[in-house]
Amino acid sequence: MNEIFIDVDYNQTYKAGQKISGDVFLQSRDPVSQQIVCTLSDGLGSGVKANVLANLTANMAHKLSFSPMHLTKSAKIIMNTLPVCNERKISYSTFTIADIRPNLDKTVTVQLIEYDNPRVLHFSHSAVIDIVAQEIELHREGAFKHEIIRQSTFSMAQGGRLIMFTDGVTQSGMGRSLPLGWRQAGVVEFITNILQKDPHISSRELAELITRKASTLDGLAAKDDITCAVIYVRKPRKTLIVTGPPFTKERDAQLGERMRNFDGKKIVSGGTTAQIVARLFQTKVKVDLSCWSPQVPPASKMAGIDLVTEGMLTLGKVATALENKTSIYAMPDDAVRRFVMLLLDSDHVSFIVGTKINEAHQDPSIPVEIGIRRTIVGRVRQALEQNYLKETVLEYI
Repeated sequence: MNEIFIDVDYNQTYKAGQKISGDVFLQSRDPVSQQIVCTLSDGLGSGVKANVLANLTANMAHKLSFSPMHLTKSAKIIMNTLPVCNERKISYSTFTIADIRPNLDKTVTVQLIEYDNPRVLHFSHSAVIDIVAQEIELHREGAFKHEIIRQSTFSMAQGGRLIMFTDGVTQSGMGRSLPLGWRQAGVVEFITNILQKDPHISSRELAELITRKASTLDGLAAKDDITCAVIYVRKPRKTLIVTGPPFTKERDAQLGERMRNFDGKKIVSGGTTAQIVARLFQTKVKVDLSCWSPQVPPASKMAGIDLVTEGMLTLGKVATALENKTSIYAMPDDAVRRFVMLLLDSDHVSFIVGTKINEAHQDPSIPVEIGIRRTIVGRVRQALEQNYLKETVLEYI
């Protein structure tokens, strides 16, 4: 695993009265080169039409960014492909593309393309850094003005952040709480204050605070789609998940040693596994009745362990929540929610999966969704990697 982690997440609020967003954010990682591409597009107007236009633009930009073609040339192709609105004489969608590539010296190189979205903000810890960009002018038939693409290349070290957002953020509050809207300067001041108070805030939490503030300025009835994405370069936060008893009892001591030496948060999933770990750590497992819902058994407490849960049922529901990108705010305060919260706040997730067969899980009367431990762990890993760009490692014992 890498010594730095690129934490990417976003938050979004739909325009009041709309059931779909006209803003689209995409993120992907190349598993070989570890290149990360983030694309934010804002479709003209709102609702379904805007969503379709933003999706077309974002997906085109995303695929071209992973090609060998230079990012500037990709942007020109996108611009020449985008239609122009007959009434307003402007493009049907805007876009911002961030191409991020890790270096060997614990830094990352960023290539940034911006077209008609608010300017991307670059922070080093709590200080805002000016982005020096080259402006590329394009003339398109039907447009009432020359189009400008901003292109820039720079490095970010640990503690660096990129914050991109649509104009639903900068224009929030316009004509209501603020005559001219929140504007770029107001957003910068707000973020600076947050980073000074909480220098290690995650991308997920920071993006949420920004969109929540913009929505508040609009009187909690957003006048436009509000989207904010944050890219944060940091030292990785690690979590170890242990599930299933080892194949033989002789390997229990090996499991205990691995857990003692792990530098990060620890989750134990499964009643039998929890009893083994309690014996190895010479402690007790106590049920936590404050963490309960009718859908899953309650979590438990154990000294030295951050979370103890039941096994297959809980893991299966965790996999489903990650696959569906279920908001933690829409989940009851139970073992699944606490499990998901720990995973979302982690960057590197290691799994140690015991291979001893539990006869109870061979019973055909058990629901299909419980499945087999390896299958469910595979689903959790895939969801973490594809939906949240986490790095995972799997080991059988």
